[in-house]
Amino acid sequence: MSLPSPEECLHAVQTRDARFDGRFVYGVLSTTIFCRPSCPSRPARPEHLRWFDTPGAAINAGFRPCKRCRPEQTEQSDQILERLSRWLIEHADANPSLDDLAAMGPWSPTQLQKRFKAWLGISPKQLLDATRSEVFKAALKRGMRITDAIMEAGFGSSSRVYGEPLRHLGMSPKSWRSGAAGEQIFFASTDTALGRLMMAATETGVCFAEFGTDDAALLAKLRQEFPNATLRESPARESSELATWLQALSDHLEHDQPRPNVPLDLRGTALQIKVWRFLLGTEIGSRHSYSEVARAIGADKAHRAVASACAANRIAILVPCHRVLSASGSLAGYRWGLARKRALLAQEALAGPALAQATTTQQNVVSD
Repeated sequence: MSLPSPEECLHAVQTRDARFDGRFVYGVLSTTIFCRPSCPSRPARPEHLRWFDTPGAAINAGFRPCKRCRPEQTEQSDQILERLSRWLIEHADANPSLDDLAAMGPWSPTQLQKRFKAWLGISPKQLLDATRSEVFKAALKRGMRITDAIMEAGFGSSSRVYGEPLRHLGMSPKSWRSGAAGEQIFFASTDTALGRLMMAATETGVCFAEFGTDDAALLAKLRQEFPNATLRESPARESSELATWLQALSDHLEHDQPRPNVPLDLRGTALQIKVWRFLLGTEIGSRHSYSEVARAIGADKAHRAVASACAANRIAILVPCHRVLSASGSLAGYRWGLARKRALLAQEALAGPALAQATTTQQNVVSD
């Protein structure tokens, strides 16, 4: 990559533009130190600056690396952030602080916070909470006592479990430990134009809507998430709402009726819920790339995380992840198969204007 023009270099240094990190370094004649464009140090006067395309070129010219921004490190920004996120996941039980994490990279805590959120879509603390929640859930599923699971996950005290991490459980720790014992989840299934479909709902709303080969396979998927919940097949007389929702979704697929507006019980990480909520607001017939979705939720560089959120969606069609494509326009992936994704897009393209006019745009969503 060629060295940017002197004007571009100067502007990048004056604005501390991190996008130019890795493209050049600058040396300061008065101190014989060289830095990254994003270095938080106060910039020197323009006439004292010299531009170099590599750290090696600056060293050969007699400059020494800045101890604050560490420009001699050859890792690109994304590589550093990936390394730091992996370290954070591996050391979640040690309760690391933002300062601890920043000390392992070239940025100040404030810079790291902004870069991390732009790259992954969530803050380091949110990643830490999500990681601890997964450790906590796994410990409860193994039958560990709640207090022991809290300590193993690194929460430190029981009060910290009942804040943000509880949102990832969707129920109390006691219910989760017992595999959702005491929870009632009603389910029903039907044949649709796209194959067998099972829908399940908690008291909050629909938590599961998946396609599969048969009821046994679909029920097994549902039981994996709530192994000790009371799963009850839902005849209309016992759960008329679920039967109505399932029929409405089937009519949407079979007869181009509006997508039903039903309450949803969304359960996922902070970023996953952001992605799903954005998709709920997209127009019928619209298509979006993973990068566009990332920008829309304020996480410009989190396109890979957006793809993962789409793949983790358990509520087919109602949360329309089929509208997300690769940047080239190809179908990319789909949890329930590319044939179904292709059919859904084709249906929306043909009947989109009529469906859009008839469909309520506001979903009633609850995310515990």
